Amino acid sequence: MPTDAANGDRRWADRAASLYDESYARRYRARDNELESTRSNQELIGWLGGVCDRFDHSIDVLDLGCGTGRYFWGLRRLKSLTGLDASDAMIAQAREPIHGERLSAVPVTLVAGDVVNHSFPNGSFDLVYSIGVLAEHVPLTQATIDRVTAWLRPGGRFAFTTVHPKSPSVSRPLTRRLAETATDMLPNSLTPALHRRLVVDGMYADERWITQLLAGCLAIESLDRFASDVHLHGRCVARKAA
Repeated sequence: MPTDAANGDRRWADRAASLYDESYARRYRARDNELESTRSNQELIGWLGGVCDRFDHSIDVLDLGCGTGRYFWGLRRLKSLTGLDASDAMIAQAREPIHGERLSAVPVTLVAGDVVNHSFPNGSFDLVYSIGVLAEHVPLTQATIDRVTAWLRPGGRFAFTTVHPKSPSVSRPLTRRLAETATDMLPNSLTPALHRRLVVDGMYADERWITQLLAGCLAIESLDRFASDVHLHGRCVARKAA
């Protein structure tokens, strides 16, 4: 596994802070308005709202890697919302997110921090979600799953997307295609090391990787694939035991 919070790894936070400067954040925020009417974005907003509707009470929510708050407006049943992002410039844009008026009655807290190193008290949230961050910009590791599980209350849910290793956006030379064929045809017990290489220790994540990480922590309620205009994604909702 890549070095994680236990060893104070700052690679991912430092990379985000350097890439997502004020100029980039302004362009990204402008893109939020353009994406509002696109099919893939509408589907993600609907998916997120559907996750919220799985609760029968108002919920405290954490957006893990919130960026400009692109998906805030898809949330329902909100009691409070916390957004975490490693880029100060993105956090600044998230103060005026798309359709921010829908959050006018909801306490919103924006936190500058990164997925790998930041901590919240145990049992802080009913829902933690992360779209376009894990297994894309930050590796999806057991340490991350364990941290999110601790932050959830009993019965809480973790909803997230990943980049699937079979996404057209992933380079697939002959050696990779042969490795994929082997992992598809052989029993999982014979290919753990090969599979880890295909998912690059969590920089991509397929159904097998997600299932493996969640086992013993969270029960998978839904796990499917989702095509955006950029990637083929994995999309998962998992629940903590009540």
